[in-house]
Amino acid sequence: MPSRVRNKIIFLTCLLFFVAGGFLVYRYWVMQKPFAVILFLSENFSPSTVSAARLFAGGADYRFKMESLPHLALASPRARDYAVADAAAAASAIATGQLVNRGALSVTPDGQILETLIEVARREGRSTGLIANTPLTEPATAAFFAPGFDPRDTDSLAVHLLEKAPLDLVLGGGGGQLVPAEQGGTRQDGRDLLLEARQRGYDIVRTKEELENTPGWRSPQVFGIFAEGDLAFAEDASRYPSQPSLADLVRRGIELLQFNRRGYFLVVNAGLGGRAAQLGRGESLLREIGALDEAVEAARRFAGEDAVIIVAGLANTGGLQLNAFSFAPDRGIAVLSPSTAGTPALSWSTGPTPQPEAPIRQAIASPTDRPIPTSEDVVILGTQPTAAPIHLLPDLHQILKLDL
Repeated sequence: MPSRVRNKIIFLTCLLFFVAGGFLVYRYWVMQKPFAVILFLSENFSPSTVSAARLFAGGADYRFKMESLPHLALASPRARDYAVADAAAAASAIATGQLVNRGALSVTPDGQILETLIEVARREGRSTGLIANTPLTEPATAAFFAPGFDPRDTDSLAVHLLEKAPLDLVLGGGGGQLVPAEQGGTRQDGRDLLLEARQRGYDIVRTKEELENTPGWRSPQVFGIFAEGDLAFAEDASRYPSQPSLADLVRRGIELLQFNRRGYFLVVNAGLGGRAAQLGRGESLLREIGALDEAVEAARRFAGEDAVIIVAGLANTGGLQLNAFSFAPDRGIAVLSPSTAGTPALSWSTGPTPQPEAPIRQAIASPTDRPIPTSEDVVILGTQPTAAPIHLLPDLHQILKLDL
């Protein structure tokens, strides 16, 4: 072979290797996309609730740390068939970028299964995690891992979470849905899903101490269950010292997921706020907004400045309002005290009639068997310009289209 031809072949080969090497460096080491994407979800994360929670936490001059996130929008949480969404439809809109009917999990009215952000993240090579302070089968979380399922079928959702969900890390409540009735659970099929999770290679953790001691030097495969149902409300946390707080779960989740060089996507459902609204516990709801603020701050501190962090409201239940009779410096119980005329500080649009012996009476404008959804817009906060301008009032599915 002539030396000129040989030299050309060598040159072209070197050039090919150089281009291929450059592509690999660009694709896997140059950070074209955010390394960490953390999405917080919270029912009743509306302007009226956030305002009341702020006054309760620190008075008129107080601001939550998450309110310093640079981007803000309001969104209308609606379903395809109803003007007001429930948690399933609202979470599905975020998870898929499309409207679905009320009560549907990431599936169109004609039965088309929609791809979720968790599936997109896994396809892109990211680690994926799911955290909740309520059962992991709640509609707000199930919309991300179980498209097309019936949100009421918690037994099937729990099986799918274990067998099919593309998740590296799962932390939350709902242990009763994972074990059979003869072991104190609620399953009727006799399956012990915690035992099956261990057999599949998951590290099973049941307490805060076990979570802290989970090895963080390898790729995570962690299945953490810390309560039979919901985790404790913020005001009851001292009675359950073995349970991690939402901020603990977020911090530890970040520490365990961050070793994938392609990054990670973490969904956090702060579901106890919605649970408090369902139970008509106004003070608990205000405290849960504070717990959400602590969790968001933990994410900002441990995920780094370049992380994309979004806090999104879902459906609103009950219509909580704080009738502010307090002085500017007042906070806590002082904010919740009735006026001198006996008017309750906290009131709900709908819900069961308050019991007379309740320590802080909460008025109900329209007595109903249970609180029902209200049409108030939800708040969206974020570190990146993913939110439309506040005056546009877009639908929820038009705001949160994350570039994973």
